[in-house]
Amino acid sequence: MTTFTATPDPTLREPFEVGQVQWLRKPGDGGREGLMAGFWHVTPEEMPAGTAHEFPFDETIYVVEGAMRIEIEGGEPVELAEGDSASFNKGTKAAWTIHRPVTEFFVYS
Repeated sequence: MTTFTATPDPTLREPFEVGQVQWLRKPGDGGREGLMAGFWHVTPEEMPAGTAHEFPFDETIYVVEGAMRIEIEGGEPVELAEGDSASFNKGTKAAWTIHRPVTEFFVYS
C-alpha cells in the first residue's frame, strides 16, 4: 500500500496548464494512471474572467483559500470560497472567474 501526504506549500508549486500545481499524487503514482490529486493555485490575472474550461476528468475540489465562480454550460453557476467543495463530471463545460487568488485541493478520477 502506498500512502501520499502533503500540506499546501508555495515552494513546492510547479507550472501547470493554468496557474501552478503542487502534486500530491501524479498520474501513474501507485500504479493508478487515472487517479491524480494535488493543490492548484491560480490568480485572477492567470485566469481572466469567463475563461472557458472543459473538465478532462471527473473532478472533485475543496477550496482551501480564495473565491471563484464556475458557470456550468446549461446549468446554475457555482460560487465557491474557503471551505466549499464541488464535484464535476468529465466533459462538463464551464466558464471560470477567479475573484480572489485560489488554492484548491483537487482529485481527478
